Amino acid sequence: MSFICKITFNIKTLLDIKVKLNDLKMDPSSPVLPATILEQTALRLGCSPTDKKLAFHLDEEDELKHLRECFCIPKVKDLPPTDLSLVNGEESCVYFAGNSLGLQPRKVKTYLDEELDKWARTGVHGHFNGQRPWALADECILDLMAELVGAQRHEVALMNGLTVNLHLQMLSFFKPTPRRYKILLEARAFPSDHYAVESQLRLHGLDVEKCMLMMQPREGEETLRIEDILAVIEKEGDSIAVILFSGVQYYTGQLFDIPRITKAGQEKGCFVGFDLAHAVGNVELHLHDWGVDFACWCSYKYLNSGAGGLAGAYIHEKHSQSIKPALIGWWGHDFKTRFLMENKLQLSEGINGFRLSNPPILLVCALQASLEVFGQTTMKALRRKSILLTGYLEYLIKHYYNEDKTNPEKPFVKIITPSQIEERGCQLTLSFSLPIKSVFKELEKRGVACDMREPNALRVAPVPLYNSFHDVHRFLEILGSAITSAKQTANNTALSGSY
Repeated sequence: MSFICKITFNIKTLLDIKVKLNDLKMDPSSPVLPATILEQTALRLGCSPTDKKLAFHLDEEDELKHLRECFCIPKVKDLPPTDLSLVNGEESCVYFAGNSLGLQPRKVKTYLDEELDKWARTGVHGHFNGQRPWALADECILDLMAELVGAQRHEVALMNGLTVNLHLQMLSFFKPTPRRYKILLEARAFPSDHYAVESQLRLHGLDVEKCMLMMQPREGEETLRIEDILAVIEKEGDSIAVILFSGVQYYTGQLFDIPRITKAGQEKGCFVGFDLAHAVGNVELHLHDWGVDFACWCSYKYLNSGAGGLAGAYIHEKHSQSIKPALIGWWGHDFKTRFLMENKLQLSEGINGFRLSNPPILLVCALQASLEVFGQTTMKALRRKSILLTGYLEYLIKHYYNEDKTNPEKPFVKIITPSQIEERGCQLTLSFSLPIKSVFKELEKRGVACDMREPNALRVAPVPLYNSFHDVHRFLEILGSAITSAKQTANNTALSGSY
């Protein structure tokens, strides 16, 4: 399946506008982009694209709006940093932190209560009885997970945490030789990935400085260019054993071209794997069709399974006979003979051989509640909405806060995330001309949940499952107030320092 795929939007009343929505493609050269749709829709409504009327209209026509009701949206008054003198505490907050921790699906409590009740009533018999037998609980939701990542059922396992799974996979895929001994990753990888790679190199007695190749953006740029990634693979590929990239980069929000990186790496004889923590549930994935060798992900961000939720791992079926786990547990033994207790290993093929122990039922419950919401729609439909939702956020930020060289006193916001829709998911990473900690603090006071990442980034992620176009408009209104307060604080600090 092509990575540059056709995009259509589920907004019925826009189908008769001059520019047809099914002409919109995930292609930077496409004649139709979110800004065009926003402007033409506003024109039809007789309002400005910045008018709240447009946000309400887009929400009315959103075919996925009912999914918001599947989640618990926190009230402003319940967020610890809120200053109730500034806001109405009874309103729902603007929750743009799904890239850090997704909202709680409403069915989580029901499913947890069901299993706690089963435990109380039946004890050990819960292992093989009920709607989700504990010994098989993860397998009850495998189809839903496999669908989200574009994999075959037997290529996916739900187990452990992301970093544990990454280590297990690296132990099997990273087999350095005198000729191939390097690992390629992005320079600002998430610390878990960075440390995992460092420790894997040290485990083999290798020099981290020589063997850990880290891709840096060009001077003066924030994100990596695909041509630069491919050039490094071409130049260094003969000495690279494993390429490990993020699917979506956690800091910048950049969506990497997974199929091109995979193809380039494999043509040079490298294994290619991805950390999909910020990609799964955010963008369309086709791991099997793209031929990705291995991948792992957490489930508490866009998959909404709760902090420390059950992670996922994938190994392509082409490796089912050749790649074996270095560390083995009971649950990697084939199910048919697992309980004979003969201690004669009959290893399950592929990723299932990497399973170590029985699934944690309470974590399965939370993940099931979320995956069932995804099961009500498709990633294609969610991505359609996401492109317009994030495009709307980008449009309003650029309208109000572009840098004005003629007015150096005017605060401005820079969007670090790529503007091309095929190079990003739902997250936009912002930097400010004002002190970012002050802006972040003022946003939190006013009931916005987003997150700040050092050294100078504010990450905002409108999630199509539960965020609305009105959320985006409210965020910009609140951002205006936050920037005004932050600017006043900066001015007062400057004045006090001049005495």
